[in-house]
Amino acid sequence: MDAARQGKKVIMVRSNSIITAAARDEADRQGITLSLETDIAVSPGVSAQPAPAEKSSQIKSEEIKTIALGADHGGFQMKETLKQSLAEEGYTIIDVGTESANPCDYPDFAYAVASLVSSGKAERGIMIDSVGVASAIVANKVPGVRAVPCYDEFVARSSREHNNANMLTLGSKILGIEMVKSIVRIWLVTPFAGGRHLPRVNKISDVEKRFLK
Repeated sequence: MDAARQGKKVIMVRSNSIITAAARDEADRQGITLSLETDIAVSPGVSAQPAPAEKSSQIKSEEIKTIALGADHGGFQMKETLKQSLAEEGYTIIDVGTESANPCDYPDFAYAVASLVSSGKAERGIMIDSVGVASAIVANKVPGVRAVPCYDEFVARSSREHNNANMLTLGSKILGIEMVKSIVRIWLVTPFAGGRHLPRVNKISDVEKRFLK
């Protein structure tokens, strides 16, 4: 933000710095390029330490193979970018639409994603609209679906560990694509913790069953 106020367009960043997803999104919004320095000055008598090797950004999961992915017009562009990213990381994607940015109704696509999760044809589901809340409301009407609107990595991890969430809803108007990728990555690889959380998740299913009779 300081760089933006000063009219800077490039920020030099040391190669061993950690750049968060939120920082990348803010830089994009401000039109600022983050450029990695290749040479860092070292004080006399101090040995330069090589930057730690960058960890692979690929998602590694043996359990999750197929993901149902959907969006309304508000989330279409983000869906297309996320679909490519997930495919590159080895997931099978079932894209239920929409296929353009033309206005459409989010319940149709949220239901399509939730139905694939409920039937077991997809192990997880991801739906993107403008805010993420509306699609979660729709999806949670489908038996067997535990959908959570998510805005940061903490919620993503908690929803898996504590609630065994099997559908994620995201808002394109409140999240940048780098943050979305980070949220999705954490959500996909975080296992359900079980233990004291299992009886509570079972009670969610019990409530659902009362209305299926």
